[in-house]
Amino acid sequence: MNKEVDNPAGSIPRHVAIIMDGNGRWAAQNGRPRLAGHRAGVKSARQIVEACAEAQVEILTLFAFSSENWQRPAEEVNALMRLFIEVLQREVATLHDNGIRLRFIGARENLPTILQKRIEDAENKTAANTRMTLMLAVAFGGRWDITQATRQIANKVSTGELDVEDIDEAMVSRHLSLATFDDPDLLIRTGGEKRVSNFLLWNLAYSEIHFSDTLWPAFDSTDLATAFEFFSQRQRRFGQLDNQKEASAD
Repeated sequence: MNKEVDNPAGSIPRHVAIIMDGNGRWAAQNGRPRLAGHRAGVKSARQIVEACAEAQVEILTLFAFSSENWQRPAEEVNALMRLFIEVLQREVATLHDNGIRLRFIGARENLPTILQKRIEDAENKTAANTRMTLMLAVAFGGRWDITQATRQIANKVSTGELDVEDIDEAMVSRHLSLATFDDPDLLIRTGGEKRVSNFLLWNLAYSEIHFSDTLWPAFDSTDLATAFEFFSQRQRRFGQLDNQKEASAD
């Protein structure tokens, strides 16, 4: 039986980011092809989206396909692109009916044209929804994100729109993919690996990080509750001392 995710005050992160790792290993352990692992991962994603929405998480960001994943065998990459298209066709209406806003971050210009169109349609259809924002990182990399932000800022400096002296952390943040969203409070990585794998490098600076040994297709609301319990026990100081945080809260 799955453990329900309770929501006592302050225990649920507003923004959860997840590196969904372990689809291939799950498939191998179960004697199935890698695509079967990815399909099983979609089912886990659906369950976690529902659980986060029920727990009143405001933003859920899922790392679905990294900029490095293009280096995988072409057969697997093509199968993943077809799976993305299939999932969007099947799931968007349900997400919309449940008040979920869908957003995508990443180099979408590198994606197949039909997938770009499905992404645009999904974003437009769900744009007014307010229950939770589901952000899918597709063809995304943290270094790519910082590089494209740097390029935008450099162009503005070269045209005189910005002075070099205007560039600060806030300026850089406004040009990143999460420009209009708060940074993740909690990063969850499944599959037992303990690294961030070029995910939201800038935005994870002060995120709490929970590593789960559970492979993503087996990750369920019980595992999510464990991650939230971990988060509720953390004291987030953002570089300050304990007494400084206490004083700022008074």
